[in-house]
Formats: sequence, structure tokens, C-alpha cells
Amino acid sequence: MTPLVPSFPAARLRRLRKSPALRAMVSENHLSPADFIWPVFVMAGSDDETAIPSMPGVTRKTVDRIAEAAREAADLGVQAMCIFPYTAMEHRTEDCAEAWNPDNLSNRAIRTIKDAVPEMAVMTDIALDPYNINGHDGFVENGEIVNDRTVDALVKMALAQAEAGADILGPSDMMDGRIGAIRTALEENHNPDVAILSYSAKYASAFYGPFRDAVGASSALKGDKKTYQMQPANSDEAMRLIARDISEGADMVMVKPGMPYLDICRRAKDTFGVPTFAYQVSGEYAMLTAAAQNGWLDREKVMLESLLAFKRAGCDGILTYFAIDAAKALNG
Repeated sequence: MTPLVPSFPAARLRRLRKSPALRAMVSENHLSPADFIWPVFVMAGSDDETAIPSMPGVTRKTVDRIAEAAREAADLGVQAMCIFPYTAMEHRTEDCAEAWNPDNLSNRAIRTIKDAVPEMAVMTDIALDPYNINGHDGFVENGEIVNDRTVDALVKMALAQAEAGADILGPSDMMDGRIGAIRTALEENHNPDVAILSYSAKYASAFYGPFRDAVGASSALKGDKKTYQMQPANSDEAMRLIARDISEGADMVMVKPGMPYLDICRRAKDTFGVPTFAYQVSGEYAMLTAAAQNGWLDREKVMLESLLAFKRAGCDGILTYFAIDAAKALNG
């Protein structure tokens, strides 16, 4: 629909920009701490945290400190957290069995958060790369990342996370058929209310580098992930992937990365109307933060502007490392 705009001077569009009150009244999109999912990195040990050099301001925390982080997030109005483990090399194997260990770092962190802040929605990551000696999201056989055997493992991983108390499962592996397999297993194992936020459109992006540092996968990765993650040139393929995942039982969908793929967010929301999220990934966070540290950008302003862009593109929420700082800014 073409908007009706009277001619000047009947229409002086600057009238509604005159004051903060008027600008707020006509704002088309709004940010709230409840829009954010806060990704946190968990490591072994106790009462400790370690800085991640390529992600200034972000740390890996031990499980006990995750409880403190959850309470801080809840106090600021952030209602969801996503757990990513930093797995020691001795637990990274060809068979990835640590992925479905009921007492692995992720599952312990789930229970810790739910004990500390029961109302916090806990999201997990479902992919084998933190547990795989090869650094890939799936099993590697003769140099090939195999699909169906990987899906069987992802189901075991999903069930262990659901039993630990996860509210939202986030399959980020990009294997074919994993959403249907996980949904069926949840139903059969009496976890029908666990939600799936599928990374349906996850691109083989160069923006993931700092994240791989954060989870210790950079040195482990052999080759690249282009045979299972999407190529950046494609958008119609993303729509096919999202349609498939919804049909298999995904409750929500994720586009990853975020800012370079706002067109995909908009298309997904307009096409399917389902809850749509974006992941403002580590590279996006790192480049904005580094520019701010060099005095080239105002950190708070670009942080909030970048997050608002996701809402304008149709996202219902954003998985972002800025969650806590953005919540503080929005709370004044």
C-alpha cells in the first residue's frame, strides 16, 4: 500500500520529530530488555571467569558464577539466556559422547540457572562442535560430515538438555531432518512442552571467528562448514529451509548472522509470520566494540541502533552479547 502524503506545506514531516515526546509517540518499533536472549559461555572450575580477547567485555564463567549472572539478567528484565560450553580438549572426541552426558557443563548450567532464577527461560545450543575433536557440528567420516548419524546424536543431546530443564532447544547444526527427529523424540519421552528455536537459516559466515575462540573450536576445526551451512549468496533457499523446519515442528526460527542478513529476517517474518529471531553474532559484537574502543563510534548509540534494526526488520527478539549493557541503557 502506497502511503498518502499531502503536499508541502500541509505535510511537514519534521513536525513529528520536534521533541523527544513526539518522537516517542510515533516510534514504529521499540526495544525492551525482554527482546534479548543473552548468550553466556560456561567453563569448568569454580568461582572464576576468563576474558575472551576477541570479544572485549565478554567472559567465560564457571557454573557457580552463571547463577549470579542469571540473577543480574533477571533484575534488568532480560528473560532468556543461552548456554554455550567451553569444553576441555580431553572431553572432545570422535564419538562426541560428552554432548549427551547429563552432567556436562551445559546441563549443569541449565540446572544452576533454573535453581537460581526459576522464571528465567534457558535456551541451549544443539550441535556437536564443542565436543568434536574435529571441530565440526556433525560426525566426520572419511573427510565428510555425515548427516543421519549426526541427527541420531543430536537427538540424544536434545533429550539430555530437556531432562536437565531447558525451556528452549536451539539446533544450530544445519543437518537435514534434525527438527523432526528432535520433536518426535521430545513427544515420545514426555517433554512435549519444550520449545524448539531452530537455526533454520544459518550461513557459512566469516563473522563467527570470535565465537570459535570463545568455545575453543578455532584450533580444532579441520576444513570449513560450507557443505552444511548456507552460502551467503542465497535467500530463496533460506525460505525453503525455514518452511521445512516449521513443518517438522520448530516453534520459532533463527537467522544467523544478524545484521548482514536483515533482508532474510524481513522475508522470513513476512512469509511465515512465526516468531522470528536473529543472532547478532560474535563478529558483529567485536567490530562494533573495537570501533568504540578506538573512539571511532559511540558504543551505546551504535549498540542500541543495531539492535533496533532487528526489530525494524521484523524480528521478535535478538540473541546478543550486548544484552546486559543494552538492558542497562534502556533502564536508564
